[in-house]
Amino acid sequence: MVMTDTHPRRSALRRLLVVAVSLASAGAGLTVSGILSAEGSSFPSAVPEAKCGPGARPETDVQGRVPQRDYDSGRVKRGYQCNTRLVAHHGGTGGFKTLRYTDRRGHTCAYYDSTRTFPLDSLFQVRSGFGVIVLDMSDPARPRTTATLKTPAMLSPHESLLVEPRRGLLAGVLGNATTNVGILEIYDIRDDCRQPKLLSATPSAVLGHESGWSPDGKTYWAASSVGQTLVAIDVSSPRSPRQVFRQDGVNFHGLRFSPDGRTMYASNISNDISDGTFPGEGLRVIDVSEVQAREADPSIRVLSDLTWREGSIPQVAQPFRRAGRSYVLQVDEFANFGPTSFADAAVGAARIIDVTDPRRPRVISNLRLQVHQPASRRAAFNDPGASSPVGGYAAHYCSAPYQQNPRIVGCSMIASGLRLFDIRDLTHPKEIGYFNRPVDSAAPLKAGANALSQPAWDVKGRSVWYTDGNSGFYVVKLTNGIGQLLAR
Repeated sequence: MVMTDTHPRRSALRRLLVVAVSLASAGAGLTVSGILSAEGSSFPSAVPEAKCGPGARPETDVQGRVPQRDYDSGRVKRGYQCNTRLVAHHGGTGGFKTLRYTDRRGHTCAYYDSTRTFPLDSLFQVRSGFGVIVLDMSDPARPRTTATLKTPAMLSPHESLLVEPRRGLLAGVLGNATTNVGILEIYDIRDDCRQPKLLSATPSAVLGHESGWSPDGKTYWAASSVGQTLVAIDVSSPRSPRQVFRQDGVNFHGLRFSPDGRTMYASNISNDISDGTFPGEGLRVIDVSEVQAREADPSIRVLSDLTWREGSIPQVAQPFRRAGRSYVLQVDEFANFGPTSFADAAVGAARIIDVTDPRRPRVISNLRLQVHQPASRRAAFNDPGASSPVGGYAAHYCSAPYQQNPRIVGCSMIASGLRLFDIRDLTHPKEIGYFNRPVDSAAPLKAGANALSQPAWDVKGRSVWYTDGNSGFYVVKLTNGIGQLLAR
């Protein structure tokens, strides 16, 4: 672990080199990562498989896999479910976030971005709609579109779209798979979540890709990966956002915070290319207390860096607490890729990290499927969609239903669909259910499943909401008793 002061800026030459390597090596706009050979590598074990109850349509191969033979036989058209059932389906596309909010009048809404990479998805969006889709979820079995947000940032928020529940704000930054002009847009959803009202649109985010809200809802943080910026924006007055901190030369993804807002958990894509790869990828824990306190000319301090050998591209670290201790649910996206065989690339999947001591975080368990393991990955590499460098059998976002003592988490694991895990024993998580609706399509961008979104939770309804980029928004009921784990 490393403890350094990050206030000084890195050299422009180093940043330029990192950006050039990233763009040249990742045609899809993703930062290239170091490749780990599967041979001889020590990977964590896959979690125990779910035991499916009545109503199941179980997978036919190893945990998480949808093999080519299921497409050939037509089996794939029935989908796969275990201790889950479909409640509702809406639209035909999806992006990176599925968000839930109940306004002060009692209306409950869902928000989801409809694009993965704008405008590459445009042909598929013509039918389902562009922008951020607003759904009235008064009846979860019948989602009803009440608005579609088509302002610039909402057309392509990439991974930055988030709801601030305390103040009733919806915000996102104009971004894409690398970076874009950082127009921050803030909407008021507090009075009527069904009809968001635009409060401001400003270039305060500098560049765009990912984001995070401080827990008090007064600071919106924006991160740009290839753009190499980290920006804090004071939104105490959401009509007049103002930048209060900027750091250049950092390569961060999702940003989440301790309950007091003083500690940031940054998914660090890293700028360390000393061995031709990015060995510094992982979790960076940062003291941002000076920014949170609005000190003049604030600086931030790195408290620790944590890496893991089987990592791919760090996506986000969602905080939660259990028995007085602090943890993050860290998820990696996609697979590492580089100059050697992508079939042998490491899949990071997800893990639980104890961050009670922010200077000494430690991984205590992993959330992996059998299809993420090296031998299974090679065997499944030619399945529909599996060889995509921005998809395949990998993870993308995970979430818990709440931050205090969650017992269940859900993960969108791309070609493996929505996966549900029992985390009552934090050191020995196990899978307890799944829901997957792969698409049988000749179009390469539509092959298989593409579950990318951060899941949202309807605790009272014992349901989870998520989107699949290839097929749209889903309301999924937890069955056969696993929904009881949602009870507080």
